[in-house]
Amino acid sequence: MEEDNNEVIRKKELTFRGKSIEELKKMEIREFATLLKSNEKRTLLRQYDSIQRFVISCQEKIQNNKQIKTHLRDLVIVPKLVGMRIAIHTGKEYTPIDISLEMLGHRLGEFATTRSKVKHGAAGIGATRSSASKSVK
Repeated sequence: MEEDNNEVIRKKELTFRGKSIEELKKMEIREFATLLKSNEKRTLLRQYDSIQRFVISCQEKIQNNKQIKTHLRDLVIVPKLVGMRIAIHTGKEYTPIDISLEMLGHRLGEFATTRSKVKHGAAGIGATRSSASKSVK
């Protein structure tokens, strides 16, 4: 009985709103928009042309074995991008991100943070009130 459950768990396929990845990749971008929530759907329909151009350029770069780099942090992730490795600009450098099924409907910028953790060192002269009264000599 326990072995049967394990087999079922292994065979479970990842889906997005009841559709498998193969079905999603065959869909048109506007057709995929019907599966999203209202805000993402509206954004996707407004960005249709730029998303279409980005997907085509990504496919061309993959054929030429080039790295995909982009500044388009507000682009909504569509099924045709799943499985690609895209370097997203953070303002200083490019962060490579592997696009997975769970990222569908989100924006590229959500996965490449622009702010790093602050690393403080030791306080220098004049950094605190107690050191301000001491002589620099």
